[in-house]
Amino acid sequence: MKQNADIKPPLFEDDKLPILFERPEMVEDQSTAVPDPRLVPENAPEHCPGTESELAGKADACNGCPNQEICASNQPKAPDTSLPFITERMTTVKRKILVLSGKGGVGKSTFTAQLAWAFAADEQTQTGIMDVDICGPSIPTILGIANEQVHASASGWSPVYVQDNLAVMSVGFMLPSSKNAVMWRGPKKNGLISQFLKDVDWGYLDYLVVDTPPGTSDEHLSIVQYLKDSGIDGAVVITTPQEVALQDVRREIDFCKKVGIRVLGLVENMSGFVCPSCKTESQIFKPTTGGAKKLAADMGIEMLGAVPLDPRIGKSADYGVSFLDEYPDSPASTAYLDIIDRIKEILEDI
Repeated sequence: MKQNADIKPPLFEDDKLPILFERPEMVEDQSTAVPDPRLVPENAPEHCPGTESELAGKADACNGCPNQEICASNQPKAPDTSLPFITERMTTVKRKILVLSGKGGVGKSTFTAQLAWAFAADEQTQTGIMDVDICGPSIPTILGIANEQVHASASGWSPVYVQDNLAVMSVGFMLPSSKNAVMWRGPKKNGLISQFLKDVDWGYLDYLVVDTPPGTSDEHLSIVQYLKDSGIDGAVVITTPQEVALQDVRREIDFCKKVGIRVLGLVENMSGFVCPSCKTESQIFKPTTGGAKKLAADMGIEMLGAVPLDPRIGKSADYGVSFLDEYPDSPASTAYLDIIDRIKEILEDI
């Protein structure tokens, strides 16, 4: 694909959305509209716009009203005009997989990278990674492409390629430097995720792996909403053995059930420690409540496997190289590959 323009890093000033992502829409002026008396609360102030008005909770007359916050939060949402474009763009993506956890620091991004590298090991398999961890975009560093930039072409933004069949999109490519903080509220995050889906020229992909931040809020709800029509094939949930991580992972699994995402299975990271010299394994984070195995049984999902803690995993991530390629004899590599083979089997049966 011909790349004809670089997208320069946007500036983050005054908590405004960078001009790169702005898509202003015309809004009809309803300041002179007369509200239906039946829609005006009994204790409403004079000149109340009414609960069904677009100005409900926002007009000058609403200042000081005890119902202001309620009226503002209950506004009906207009249909999202980006959904048809997202659905059209996603028609060339065969499988869409989310990597979730609910807990930070459990290895979601590292697992996402290993999963994508394993998929892309087959030169005939086209793989993409979409990093929607907007405030903590670590995927570019893990894949060794932190200094790359996004380019624009006639068909949209071109993702950054790690290799010919592995494409990546992340807000990390658009920051002036790795030190810049992204301080955005929900609507700005949602807008960027929408653009990653509809404006990026992903081309044909066998797999699109979505790396998500911790939690079950804006970014997760946006992905579910935007991919509702094109479909999500499933989610891989990542945890570590200790109860403090399992608590958040239970919530993430519950989130998946509530929004209708199939959980492909559970992966336990940092499951024991492997000495690089003697290959002996010992437990660092003890599963005091049974670990991922018991959690999977309790929640009725499949336990995909356990990956032991190998310090070379972190080293590989820092240097942006594939751990699977660099240390194929590590027990962690064996565990990763067994888990990834099982994920492939599950997806083939869907």
